[in-house]
Formats: sequence, structure tokens, C-alpha cells
Amino acid sequence: MVEKIYKIIDESGIHARPATLLVNTVTPFSSDVILEYKGKQVNLKSILGVMSLGIPQEEIIKIIAQGDDAEQVLANIDKMMKTEGLGV
Repeated sequence: MVEKIYKIIDESGIHARPATLLVNTVTPFSSDVILEYKGKQVNLKSILGVMSLGIPQEEIIKIIAQGDDAEQVLANIDKMMKTEGLGV
């Protein structure tokens, strides 16, 4: 299991477009990927789950990956977060 904490820097937080980017980034992988925010956890492969959290700018999230390709999943999320200006 690997995990990483991000601070959301996108002005609109995690709205429809960033949520879709996150889901599309992790879907091809076999690992289970969880997004945690304020004690709530959702499957990061579920667009509705991610959107249900309503994560605004300046908030802290944790992404947890568990499985054979967990390290690669987090590396891809990290790259996407920086490229899209979503989180640091």
C-alpha cells in the first residue's frame, strides 16, 4: 500500500473536469485506489464518488493505492496533478 497527500490548488477545486481526469488516470490500473477527504473515503475509479465529496480549493486530500501497480498509479496521479495544476 502506498499513499500520498495533496493540497488542491485549482481555483474551482475538484469539480467535473478534474474529477474526470483523476478517474481516467487510475481506471486502467488493477490496483484499488481510494480518495480520502475529511474522513470520508471513496473509490477513485468512481466519478460519482469523487464528485460527491465536493472538494474545494486549498483542501487536503489523501490518495491511497493498494495492489501490484500501486506505485505506478501514484506516479501517474502525481504527474497529472502537476501537469493540470490541480494539486501539489
